[in-house]
Amino acid sequence: MIVGSGPWKTVQKGVDSRKIALERSHPAYMLDLKLFRFDTRVIVPRVIYSAEHNLKVADVKTLAQRAGAIAAINGNYYDPDGKPLAFLKTAAHTVNPRVSSAAIYSGIFGVKDRQPFIAHRNNFLPAHADEGIQTGPLLLLGGGAQAVTGVSSRPSRRALIGIDREQRLLIAVTDTLLGGLTWTELHELFTAPQWRLQAHDLLALDGGGSAQIYIKSGKHEEMVPGTAEVPVAIGFFSK
Repeated sequence: MIVGSGPWKTVQKGVDSRKIALERSHPAYMLDLKLFRFDTRVIVPRVIYSAEHNLKVADVKTLAQRAGAIAAINGNYYDPDGKPLAFLKTAAHTVNPRVSSAAIYSGIFGVKDRQPFIAHRNNFLPAHADEGIQTGPLLLLGGGAQAVTGVSSRPSRRALIGIDREQRLLIAVTDTLLGGLTWTELHELFTAPQWRLQAHDLLALDGGGSAQIYIKSGKHEEMVPGTAEVPVAIGFFSK
């Protein structure tokens, strides 16, 4: 249950932050959902790949600082050597050209002509994106809940990226080392009018220990650390 929905607070022009406090009863624990919202007229997303910055893996703060981003969230899934397990394309080159058919990789976050989009992998071709990552599961598309199959439905630590009805980018991480949220709870949280998120599209990123977020915007600096360093992040840059 939500115990505090919190208001959106402006961090700088085009950047808002918010915290939603939740409580689970079985087992009993509290968790926060940390959110940031970006006006794409002011802020543009880009894929950050650690190898392009002479790193194997790093936390998202380091990746943001190396790339010059004001914010970053972890990206897609990877193997023990830090290699992406599905499609990954940066502005510099295509790291993994394969669009995976595995159940969990049902969505694409991409950027075309500096504009972000989220798509189902079945309707995506690599030429559709100047940059992009394949991840998932895809939770919302065009305002409609997407069926999540072939992956665990239990509460877990989550990292998310979405686009709202006003074409603003949303990123979020559950700030807890215990449990987290289910896919069904995320569907409801991001669509129910009373929580004022109103996501049109929503895509899960790599969760668990990889889930992490960092922002340094004006006087505001905040990080939700993960327990693992990552090779890929989505960065957010002032135009």
